[in-house]
Amino acid sequence: MTTFVALDFETADRYRDSACAIGLVRVEQGQVVDKAHYLIRPPRRQFEFTHIHGITWPQVASQPSFAELWPQLAAMLAGANFFAAHNASFDRSVLHACCKAASILPPAPEFVCTVKLARQTWNIRPTKLPNVCDYLGIPLNHHDALSDAEACAQIAIASAWCAGSELPTRG
Repeated sequence: MTTFVALDFETADRYRDSACAIGLVRVEQGQVVDKAHYLIRPPRRQFEFTHIHGITWPQVASQPSFAELWPQLAAMLAGANFFAAHNASFDRSVLHACCKAASILPPAPEFVCTVKLARQTWNIRPTKLPNVCDYLGIPLNHHDALSDAEACAQIAIASAWCAGSELPTRG
């Protein structure tokens, strides 16, 4: 299996540039080799989604902005053949919006959607992350960015293993 990074963002509000947490799990040759979790200071103080992820402005007020955190994120993402995320279009849009707001060129790798992988590989419905994790026996603390990213990594690994392929299909 190739190198990929599973990632998950939590956002503060309805704007995609409002990342307040990110979890990243780097996988090389089918094995998790690195994990990271960061709180991020979003560009605005208002938090609409605390009831979902439990993160508040006081927790992130002294954390780095996305731009300040970018060197660590870029190092973790470097050399990945693809990124994996559950509902990948959301995480892709958050990454791109945060990069745009920080005047950073977003990384080039494609996103693989673990929702699509779960449907294609195991015909799972519904395919919310807790449903897929229950089906596969993957531990999950849903809406904790690192736990969600770890689950996505395990889904991608399991899907590739079941398919007997090196790389999950693009999503």
